[in-house]
Amino acid sequence: MREPSELYQLLTDETDFGSPVLIHSLAGFLDAGSSGRLAVGQLTSLLETRVLVKFDVDALYDYRARRPRMTFLNDHYGQIDLPELTLSEIRDQTGVRFLLLAGPEPDFAWQGFAAAVEELVRRFGVKLTVGMHAVPWPAPHTRPVGLTTHSSDPSLLGVHRTWVGNLEVPGHVAGLLELSLGTAGQSAMGFVAHIPHYLTGVDYPRGAVALIEAVSAQTGLVLPLGDLLESADRTDAEISAQVSGSSDNDDAVRALEQQYDTYVATAVDENPDGAPLPSADEIAAQVEQFLADLDKQGRDEN
Repeated sequence: MREPSELYQLLTDETDFGSPVLIHSLAGFLDAGSSGRLAVGQLTSLLETRVLVKFDVDALYDYRARRPRMTFLNDHYGQIDLPELTLSEIRDQTGVRFLLLAGPEPDFAWQGFAAAVEELVRRFGVKLTVGMHAVPWPAPHTRPVGLTTHSSDPSLLGVHRTWVGNLEVPGHVAGLLELSLGTAGQSAMGFVAHIPHYLTGVDYPRGAVALIEAVSAQTGLVLPLGDLLESADRTDAEISAQVSGSSDNDDAVRALEQQYDTYVATAVDENPDGAPLPSADEIAAQVEQFLADLDKQGRDEN
């Protein structure tokens, strides 16, 4: 087994970053609506960024399972977009430093990668690690994006809504990082945006907005939304226009709205009219099924 330090290349000798926050978003499994990818793109495009660490993608990534995009131009190959997994230093809008771990979720060497991240957390004196991810959810696009807040340390959670009870989900690196860092005595938590299940395959900027706002509120970092809000409004309007063009789709969204609103407003299993409402366990079962289907789809594609 390779040493954790063999999985990455340090591009700086600097170690004093003033106890920064580390934000991580690993694209792939937990990125419904590309919410994490959009949030990362917003931060790196609008804020001063410097790459500190490059991970050995060849040791972590399955190129045949997730083939990179390549162009062919008439009679020759143009370019290939090779994946990168990096840890970068970013300064928020007030100049405060924080770190961002972003790129594809590793396919291999999960334990080694987690150990490498823990090593880097200690090296850079990280005070809190926060994940940004998103899952499919039985919710309409006409309602605010819900968030599941999670951590093995209750003191990090504050006042939050518990959306589901206990459930089993396919393993993922983001969860492993939180578990391993917590076991090592490092503060770690995360936010998961609830993306309408019928929009998981398209870019959904509203999810990215929810993640950035949650991280900013939790950490005190001043993070820009830029044109992301405008993009979210435009996308929502386009979705509503498409839905209204079909009576079946319109009826389905209205039914989902009623179900969702009643669940949010009450803590009982039936509404005053006697119509059954989804319990937390039932919603958990739906989320489990969504994730299991996604995991199966990924394995079938391999």
